[in-house]
Amino acid sequence: MEPRFLLLSDVAAELNVSDSQVYHMVRSGELPAIKIGGRGQWRVERARLEEYIQLKYAETAEWVRGNPLTDRDPE
Repeated sequence: MEPRFLLLSDVAAELNVSDSQVYHMVRSGELPAIKIGGRGQWRVERARLEEYIQLKYAETAEWVRGNPLTDRDPE
C-alpha cells in the first residue's frame, strides 16, 4: 500500500525535479500541501499530486494545440 502523504523529496523524485523546485511549487500554492508536526514539515497528499499531474497534462495539451509545429522551409 502506498503512503497517503509524501515528503517533498518524494514528490521531487516522482516529478524528476529538484527538492527546491517542489518547495517553491508548494510555497507559491501551485501544488497543494499541508504542514504537520511541531517542526512544520511539508507533506503532499498523493491524490493531490496526481491531480496536479493531470492538470499539467491538460495545460500542456492546450499549449500544444495553440503552438503547433510548423515545417521549416529547407534553404
